[in-house]
Parts: sequence; structure tokens; C-alpha cells
Amino acid sequence: MHSYDVIIIGSGLGGLVCGAILSQHGYRVCIYEKNRQAGGCLQTYSREKVIFDSGVHYIGGLAPGENLYKVFKYLGIYDKLKLKRMDMDGFDHISFAGDDKIYKLAQGEENFIRTLLADFPEEEAALRAYCDKISEVCSKFPLYNLRTGDYEEKRSVLQLNTASYLRSITSNEKLQQVLAGNNLLYAGMAEKTPFYVHALVLNSYMKSSWKCVDGGSQIGKLLCRRIRENGGNIIRNMAVTAIQGEGDQVDHIVLQDGTRARATHYISNLHPAQTMAMTHSDTLRSAYRNRVQQLENSVGAFVLNVVLKPGTFKYLNYNHYYHATPDAWAGIDYRVEEWPQTYAMYVSASSRHETYADSLSVMTYMRYAEMEPWQHTIHTVLQPESRGAAYEVFKQQKADLLIDCVEKQFPGFRNCIQSYYVATPLSYRDYIGTGDGSMYGIMKDSADPLRTMISARTKLSNLYLTGQNLNLHGILGVTISGVITSAELLGMDFLVDEINQSIPI
Repeated sequence: MHSYDVIIIGSGLGGLVCGAILSQHGYRVCIYEKNRQAGGCLQTYSREKVIFDSGVHYIGGLAPGENLYKVFKYLGIYDKLKLKRMDMDGFDHISFAGDDKIYKLAQGEENFIRTLLADFPEEEAALRAYCDKISEVCSKFPLYNLRTGDYEEKRSVLQLNTASYLRSITSNEKLQQVLAGNNLLYAGMAEKTPFYVHALVLNSYMKSSWKCVDGGSQIGKLLCRRIRENGGNIIRNMAVTAIQGEGDQVDHIVLQDGTRARATHYISNLHPAQTMAMTHSDTLRSAYRNRVQQLENSVGAFVLNVVLKPGTFKYLNYNHYYHATPDAWAGIDYRVEEWPQTYAMYVSASSRHETYADSLSVMTYMRYAEMEPWQHTIHTVLQPESRGAAYEVFKQQKADLLIDCVEKQFPGFRNCIQSYYVATPLSYRDYIGTGDGSMYGIMKDSADPLRTMISARTKLSNLYLTGQNLNLHGILGVTISGVITSAELLGMDFLVDEINQSIPI
């Protein structure tokens, strides 16, 4: 039987960050990954010599001194990243059907306010209140600021709702909608999304926004290299089928080939519901299992990955968010016959061209229920079975509708398409491993914030969780979750000090 200090199940960003930190501290680490490619949402794939990201479309907080910069510097990967800073005067462009104006969200607090004042000259007080509130809320999350603190700090802001807060600072409905205009970033729901989710995400991009040149998989590859340099092991094409408990601990895991592996500590980078489903232990009470299993996931995504004809579509150094109605929150509750009601366009940064784009991705919402006829099918590189002709027709029809929608803002877009590839909630389910193809895992709820808070610790003393369901999704949120989980073994004060001290003043 293989034996290690730490076994990590799944090589998404959370698992890789844990692996890099712990192997750096002398732990013998082994990561098991069911797919051919490590990285979870960091995975890229190539078609016609063009690279597509499965999840990383842009990153915030990477300027010197900022939170993600510090962690990536500490992990030894920052200096090797190929990054491109996005448009300072508008990293996100927000548009609405029937309104010719494009609203821009800019980097830097004063620049952010000044840019929006051009469209909302009467709203300076509201914009300053908004930025102050974002700073205040973010300050209450210790690890987001790479310092230690306790849960009590956050408690006062967890129940603040995003849409309600935006209504409280201004009666200008258009400004409310513009400030919520990129809520596809967190699958925003007007009546549910807590303001802290909005604030932590937006603050990171307002500070600094970046594209990964030639794809986000470089982050995963660099972390894998670090882990191997530190003596760690990454075993791909090997699913974990069971976590076997004994007493109040995990005794071993079972792999898909029937062999077992044992460690002192176990970290699961899978969705907590999946982790519970494969864990055999009398210590896990059914109330705990049920609580995790019944948590509601965020909606799924339909993504159109487009190979562009050379020299036809200008590179955009910003993202474009479009809403088919004046309500920026409405797209998530689409009626099937009116789909799509919203989309985000992310143009890929390539080292080959500055002026024209090679590829782009268009993302919109899609409910898992629409996948019902094909939910029994599985399709990955290792299991390449077809989902059938009806599924291919479904994808083509949906792609055509989405292309028609994009044409409204970008006339001639269809003529720039050389070819396209589609990802649905089933693609995310099979490759990323959320049971229902959810984009961002567990849905946060301002009305009941504690119910959707998942601890890194489980009821088994040597089993921990990491990934997007713990803290916050996105590159920053998941990286911080990796720090949280690693701190369970290393100690939070020690680890936070070490991260901060690794940066030369």
C-alpha cells in the first residue's frame, strides 16, 4: 500500500495550492486526479492551434503588494506567469439592450468613480459610499487581507444583500444595474447574493485586472512543477472511488484500479457533497451528511469557445457583459424560449498577435434541467463516448441563438467565426466534477449565511476540504481556501507570517 504524509483528492487550484504549500514544508504529498490534465478549472484545451480556457478568463489582485500577488510570489510562481494588464479605464464594459451607452468599470478607486461620474454626474455621493462600503466589508475578512483574525469580524456584514444595498445608496436604477452588471462572475441572484461576495470579487478587479497570456493553465502547470520539485507526486488518470474511515479518522482511500493508499492527512478538493458521498464512516452523522448534500448549487454555464478567422476581430483588452433587459439580475431566471438573456464575452490574450484576437469565449447561464435527456451520459478525453445526435443538434441550436445575441452588440461577429466548440453543464460536471455542472459550487445566501459556510475541517479529524465551496470561488477565492486548508496543518499565524515575510519590502 502506498503511504504518504498528505493525500490530496483532485488537482483543482485549491488542491494544487495545498500541495505546493505543504510540500514546501517537507510533507510528502500525493495528488490523485481523475482526468488526464491537472488543474480543474485551470485546464485549457487546444483546437486548431488556438488555446481555450475552461474557467480562468481574468484575474484580480496581482499588482505588487496585493493579496494574490503575495500568495503567488510566496508559492514561487508569480515571476514565471505571462500576464497582460487589462484596460485601466474599463476592464469590464456593461451594456443593456435598447441603451446605446457602454458603461465602464475602471481600475483604481478614484478612476472607477471618475469614469462612472461621466455617465452619472449626480451620483458622486453614491459612488463614494459604494467604494467605501466595499473597502469596509473587505477589511472584515482577515485572510483576504493576509492577516489573522476571527470569525466575529465578518459576522456583522454577512447578511447584507447586494441588490438591497445598491438600492439603499441610490434611487438611480440604471446605476444600480451597472454596479451589478458583471454578476455573471458569481451567478448573482438579486434576492440571495450577499454583498460580501460582490465586494470581495469586485474589489480584487478594481485594484488590478489581468489576463493570462496564452491561457490560465500556466498557473496549474507551474504549481505542479513546484510540487514535483518539492518531492511531491501527482498521479493523473486515477480517480479515488472511496474514502474509508476507521474510528474518528480516515484509514485509507480506494483508487479506481482497486488499490489502496494511506496517509496521515487527507484533503479533498472535490465538492463537499461528493466527498461525503464517497466517505464511509460511522462518525459522519446523517445530519451532517444531509446538511452538505442539501446545499443548493449555483446555476450551470453554456460556453461558446470561438476560433476566429485571422485578422477579422480586434483584440479587446476588456470583457463585455450584455443584458437583454434593463435588469442586470434577470438573466439567471431566463425562460427557455427567451434564452439567452445575458452573456459575458472574454477575448483571449495571445502572445502571437497584439491587434487581432485568435479566440474568445462567450458565457451565459444554463440550468442543469435542460440537460435532462443526456444526464446519464459521460464524455471526457478518457471516456470519449458520444452523447448522441440529439445533443449535437441541441448544442448547435443554442450556439446559433447565442451568436445572434452577440451580433446585436458586435455586428458582423458571425462572419468572424472560423469554428466553435461548446461546453454545457454536462462538460463541467464530467471534467470539473460538480454533480450538477454548477459554475461556482455552493450558492451563498444573505438570508442564511451560516448554512452555506463550509469549514475546512470535517467530522473526521484527519480529513479536510478545500476549493471553491469553502470561501469564495474564482482564482483568488480558491487560492485563499488553499491557504486556509494548509493552515489546518501548519498553523494560521505561522503561515500568514511566512507569506507576508516572503515579499521583500
